[in-house]
Amino acid sequence: MKGKRVMHDIYNFVSGPMVWVSFIIFTVGCIYRFISMALLARKKDPFIYNYMNPYHALRSIFHWLTPFGSENMRKHPVFTIVAFAFHICLILAPVFLFAHIILIKQSWNISWWFISDSTADIMTIIVIVACVFFLIRRIIRPEVKFLTSFSDYIILAVVAAPFITGFWTYHQFAGYRIMGIIHILSGEIMLAAIPFTRLSHMLFFAFTRGY
Repeated sequence: MKGKRVMHDIYNFVSGPMVWVSFIIFTVGCIYRFISMALLARKKDPFIYNYMNPYHALRSIFHWLTPFGSENMRKHPVFTIVAFAFHICLILAPVFLFAHIILIKQSWNISWWFISDSTADIMTIIVIVACVFFLIRRIIRPEVKFLTSFSDYIILAVVAAPFITGFWTYHQFAGYRIMGIIHILSGEIMLAAIPFTRLSHMLFFAFTRGY
């Protein structure tokens, strides 16, 4: 009985105050990074904002968002397919997952279109398999291994953890209650880490590509 109460208290903590803490860290971190990068860009190149052209910037952005749009993508077709599938599923699965939307509906009374649970399962598996692919690639490809640091493995783990634990919890495998708590906590860690790690490329890609 005591153990259940402790689990309940932990769940309420990670699904309550910790959610707000992670969102605050994410928001403040993003604002800080945007301002600091804008100032750094102007310091390194005082004329950057004078010669930047929206048309050419958008053309470059959409070029790199097009599968096999660049020569480098065409040279590495397997990596390109895995990378695009990974990023699409990484973004869409959490945002359009029915269980997540229900929680948001309960908290803020807003909701939107959602994907089926079977589709979410497939997208989750794609993310997990892609993470394994990236891990193996970092280990066996000499040119990638040379550029890989310990933090890169940590980031892979941070990205994979919410999807592994979410899949585990949804299918109610052994220990799914504990895994559910880990799922929430790992998602919060990932959110808070975005502005301060290489995950920040999801925020700054458009700006760096446009530049």
